[in-house]
Amino acid sequence: MELLKISIFKNKKKQIMKVYKFLLLFLFVIAVGFKYTQTDPWPVPDKYLKMANPLKGDAASLNDGKQLWIQHCTSCHGKTGKGDGPKAAQLKTLPHDLSKADIQGQPDGAFFYKTLEGREDMPSFKKKLPDQEDIWSVVNYIRTFKK
Repeated sequence: MELLKISIFKNKKKQIMKVYKFLLLFLFVIAVGFKYTQTDPWPVPDKYLKMANPLKGDAASLNDGKQLWIQHCTSCHGKTGKGDGPKAAQLKTLPHDLSKADIQGQPDGAFFYKTLEGREDMPSFKKKLPDQEDIWSVVNYIRTFKK
Protein backbone atom coordinates (compact mmCIF):
# COMPACT_ATOMS: atom_id res chain seq x y z
CA MET A 1 0.00 0.00 0.00
CA GLU A 2 2.81 2.37 0.90
CA LEU A 3 4.52 1.57 -2.40
CA LEU A 4 1.32 2.43 -4.28
CA LYS A 5 1.13 5.83 -2.54
CA ILE A 6 4.75 6.60 -3.46
CA SER A 7 4.11 5.58 -7.07
CA ILE A 8 1.01 7.80 -7.31
CA PHE A 9 2.92 10.70 -5.75
CA LYS A 10 5.77 10.31 -8.27
CA ASN A 11 3.31 10.24 -11.17
CA LYS A 12 1.57 13.40 -9.95
CA LYS A 13 4.91 15.09 -9.47
CA LYS A 14 5.88 14.22 -13.04
CA GLN A 15 2.57 15.57 -14.34
CA ILE A 16 2.99 18.80 -12.40
CA MET A 17 6.55 19.21 -13.74
CA LYS A 18 5.28 18.71 -17.30
CA VAL A 19 2.67 21.42 -16.75
CA TYR A 20 5.31 23.79 -15.34
CA LYS A 21 7.64 23.13 -18.26
CA PHE A 22 4.82 23.74 -20.72
CA LEU A 23 3.87 27.01 -18.99
CA LEU A 24 7.48 28.20 -18.99
CA LEU A 25 7.84 27.39 -22.67
CA PHE A 26 4.53 29.10 -23.43
CA LEU A 27 5.56 32.25 -21.54
CA PHE A 28 8.92 32.27 -23.30
CA VAL A 29 7.27 32.06 -26.73
CA ILE A 30 4.86 34.88 -25.81
CA ALA A 31 7.72 37.06 -24.53
CA VAL A 32 9.82 36.51 -27.65
CA GLY A 33 6.82 37.20 -29.89
CA PHE A 34 6.08 40.38 -27.98
CA LYS A 35 9.68 41.54 -28.37
CA TYR A 36 9.56 41.05 -32.12
CA THR A 37 6.26 42.84 -32.59
CA GLN A 38 6.74 45.63 -30.06
CA THR A 39 8.22 48.81 -31.48
CA ASP A 40 9.10 51.99 -29.69
CA PRO A 41 7.85 55.27 -31.14
CA TRP A 42 10.33 56.78 -33.56
CA PRO A 43 10.47 60.49 -32.76
CA VAL A 44 11.21 62.79 -35.67
CA PRO A 45 12.60 66.28 -35.04
CA ASP A 46 10.25 69.13 -35.93
CA LYS A 47 12.70 70.35 -38.57
CA TYR A 48 12.04 67.18 -40.57
CA LEU A 49 8.32 66.97 -39.83
CA LYS A 50 7.94 70.38 -41.47
CA MET A 51 10.35 69.68 -44.32
CA ALA A 52 8.74 69.75 -47.76
CA ASN A 53 9.68 67.22 -50.40
CA PRO A 54 11.56 69.21 -53.08
CA LEU A 55 10.80 66.62 -55.77
CA LYS A 56 7.56 66.13 -57.58
CA GLY A 57 6.29 62.58 -57.64
CA ASP A 58 6.77 62.50 -61.41
CA ALA A 59 7.67 59.46 -63.51
CA ALA A 60 11.43 60.16 -63.36
CA SER A 61 11.47 60.46 -59.55
CA LEU A 62 9.28 57.36 -59.12
CA ASN A 63 11.50 55.36 -61.46
CA ASP A 64 14.64 56.45 -59.58
CA GLY A 65 12.96 55.68 -56.27
CA LYS A 66 11.87 52.25 -57.46
CA GLN A 67 15.39 51.33 -58.61
CA LEU A 68 16.88 52.49 -55.29
CA TRP A 69 14.13 50.64 -53.40
CA ILE A 70 14.93 47.41 -55.23
CA GLN A 71 18.65 47.82 -54.57
CA HIS A 72 18.57 48.91 -50.93
CA CYS A 73 15.18 48.22 -49.35
CA THR A 74 13.45 45.08 -50.63
CA SER A 75 15.62 42.69 -48.64
CA CYS A 76 13.91 43.84 -45.43
CA HIS A 77 10.80 45.79 -46.47
CA GLY A 78 9.77 43.55 -49.37
CA LYS A 79 8.81 44.47 -52.93
CA THR A 80 5.64 46.32 -51.92
CA GLY A 81 6.74 47.67 -48.52
CA LYS A 82 4.78 45.20 -46.40
CA GLY A 83 7.83 44.33 -44.25
CA ASP A 84 8.02 40.84 -45.73
CA GLY A 85 11.45 40.87 -47.35
CA PRO A 86 13.67 37.76 -47.13
CA LYS A 87 15.83 39.29 -44.35
CA ALA A 88 12.90 40.65 -42.28
CA ALA A 89 12.62 37.53 -40.11
CA GLN A 90 16.27 37.92 -39.04
CA LEU A 91 15.72 41.40 -37.61
CA LYS A 92 15.15 42.22 -33.93
CA THR A 93 12.08 44.26 -34.86
CA LEU A 94 9.98 43.58 -37.93
CA PRO A 95 9.71 46.38 -40.48
CA HIS A 96 6.36 48.18 -40.56
CA ASP A 97 3.88 47.66 -43.35
CA LEU A 98 4.47 50.90 -45.26
CA SER A 99 1.13 50.60 -47.06
CA LYS A 100 -0.93 51.10 -43.89
CA ALA A 101 -2.80 54.35 -43.43
CA ASP A 102 -1.09 55.31 -40.15
CA ILE A 103 2.33 54.95 -41.74
CA GLN A 104 1.29 56.66 -44.99
CA GLY A 105 -0.14 59.48 -42.85
CA GLN A 106 3.35 60.53 -41.80
CA PRO A 107 4.79 63.56 -43.59
CA ASP A 108 7.41 63.10 -46.30
CA GLY A 109 9.99 64.67 -44.00
CA ALA A 110 9.49 61.86 -41.47
CA PHE A 111 10.28 59.23 -44.11
CA PHE A 112 13.25 61.31 -45.23
CA TYR A 113 14.59 61.58 -41.66
CA LYS A 114 14.13 57.87 -40.87
CA THR A 115 15.87 56.86 -44.09
CA LEU A 116 18.68 59.38 -43.61
CA GLU A 117 19.37 58.62 -39.94
CA GLY A 118 18.19 55.03 -39.39
CA ARG A 119 17.98 53.33 -35.99
CA GLU A 120 18.57 49.83 -34.64
CA ASP A 121 18.09 47.39 -37.56
CA MET A 122 17.25 50.18 -40.00
CA PRO A 123 20.59 51.45 -41.34
CA SER A 124 21.40 55.07 -41.97
CA PHE A 125 21.54 55.94 -45.66
CA LYS A 126 23.66 59.10 -45.25
CA LYS A 127 26.63 57.39 -46.88
CA LYS A 128 24.81 54.89 -49.10
CA LEU A 129 22.68 57.62 -50.68
CA PRO A 130 24.70 60.84 -50.24
CA ASP A 131 22.57 62.70 -52.81
CA GLN A 132 19.50 63.72 -50.80
CA GLU A 133 17.41 63.78 -53.96
CA ASP A 134 17.81 59.99 -54.07
CA ILE A 135 16.25 59.71 -50.61
CA TRP A 136 13.40 61.99 -51.70
CA SER A 137 12.84 59.74 -54.72
CA VAL A 138 12.59 56.75 -52.40
CA VAL A 139 10.06 58.70 -50.31
CA ASN A 140 8.02 59.35 -53.46
CA TYR A 141 8.18 55.65 -54.32
CA ILE A 142 7.04 54.69 -50.79
CA ARG A 143 3.92 56.77 -51.41
CA THR A 144 2.95 54.35 -54.21
CA PHE A 145 2.38 51.66 -51.56
CA LYS A 146 -0.65 53.48 -50.19
CA LYS A 147 -3.68 51.18 -49.96
